Amino acid sequence: MPKDVEHRTGLSRTLYEEFRARIADGTYAGGAPLPSTRALAVERGLSRATVSLVYEQLAADGFIESRAGAASRVAVGAAQAGAAGRAKHARTRPTAPDRLAGSLSAIGRHIASLKLGDPSPTAPGEIDFVYGPLSGNDFPTLTWMKALRAVERQRSRRLEYEDPRGNMELRRALQAHLSQARGLACSVEQLLIVNGSQQALDLCARLLVDPGGSVVVENPGYRMAHHAFEAYGAKLLCADVDSHGLVTERLAALGPAQLAYVTPTHQFPLGSFLPIARRRQLLDWAAERRAWVVEDDYDSEYRYAVRPEATVQSLDSRGCVIHVGTFSKTLSPQMRLGYMVLPVALVGTFADAKRVTDRHAATGVQRALARLLEDGSYDRHVRRIRRLQQARQRALVEALDRYLGEEVEVQGAASGLHVVAWFRGLPATAERALVDAARQQGVRVHPIGPSFHPSKARPAGQRSAGLVMGYALLELDTLEEGIRRLADALRQLCR
Repeated sequence: MPKDVEHRTGLSRTLYEEFRARIADGTYAGGAPLPSTRALAVERGLSRATVSLVYEQLAADGFIESRAGAASRVAVGAAQAGAAGRAKHARTRPTAPDRLAGSLSAIGRHIASLKLGDPSPTAPGEIDFVYGPLSGNDFPTLTWMKALRAVERQRSRRLEYEDPRGNMELRRALQAHLSQARGLACSVEQLLIVNGSQQALDLCARLLVDPGGSVVVENPGYRMAHHAFEAYGAKLLCADVDSHGLVTERLAALGPAQLAYVTPTHQFPLGSFLPIARRRQLLDWAAERRAWVVEDDYDSEYRYAVRPEATVQSLDSRGCVIHVGTFSKTLSPQMRLGYMVLPVALVGTFADAKRVTDRHAATGVQRALARLLEDGSYDRHVRRIRRLQQARQRALVEALDRYLGEEVEVQGAASGLHVVAWFRGLPATAERALVDAARQQGVRVHPIGPSFHPSKARPAGQRSAGLVMGYALLELDTLEEGIRRLADALRQLCR
């Protein structure tokens, strides 16, 4: 076979297999139009004849439909056929774990062992009391678009990498905002803009904890934070939590630790507030152990009864507290914007680590947020969204009382975007059955059990079944209907 013919054949086979794979995995959905042969040939640097040959073969095999004068489209049902062919071919090859054996680093093996999984999508008509997502209707779309357009019109003639610590306009605006809203005193240099609080925790895990080192965490607590430390080989020391948050007088008994991760303003998931005396005990423990304290201030904007209390960082005179905040709970988790207030001694190292990780957060989004902070739009939005979330929380608590009454005890209703509902008389071992029964009624609820560290969970007989119930995603009438369905599910389960 001539070399040029052999080369063209290889290119067409590669393109053919690529299209089959993308149809099989749903990237090209049934009925979706495909690029014209001319456009695809230019994009891939191929001859138009080669692309036409591939399209003809795909059509002959039933993967696409072609009509004269119209764009070629993916055939409806082609994805299943492609997936079946891929599955048959995959049976002749090693499974994924076999292929990975021996190829992952120690960190890779730690992450694989966490088995985080993917959340299943919410079914149509299903009411989901998930914590984390916000309602798209609450986002300040017009205000945000106006800010984005303004910063785009002022685009610099020199497009270069940003300071890894974050855009200076945003850091200055954020410094003023934190001083006013949280009583937090820091310099602009101490602020580091990150891609959400999860990146902040990842940086802390990588830079402050040795593999095999110990980290104190609340139990129950925020497991995604715990996973950030576990991923790098940290050993978790689980500290008890009561109605006043972290039980600090028991910290010394846990042994040496390099870091403590805490949620003092609104303990996750129980919702308690850490009193000033315990905050000082925590700082004394950190100074004595030469340990760092990571203060996750994840939703302090939602204090419904009183003004948000002072931060642990504002009490720190020794430079051991790292304050972490996020805009995911006030604007959108999709925005991926958070911040760290770092002790002066850590600023350089964290900035360098941020630089080698992802350079910096997206500049346009940072500048738009800076405008919202500077002109008062962000504060007005927070006041509005706080009223909306308080109304949702009140509707949820009232619905729980109306439909479940003495069967349920609500905890953590003073602030935040979720409550914990404890079901009196229903043991912790029944949590999964309650979740399944609720799903049958078209409502999705989330057990509190996974918030406990698996090796330190309380015996099932020592607590009732509990649900972590978020409400920021739902409207008032939907909240009530969801609780009505949950009550029906509970009664069916008890029968």
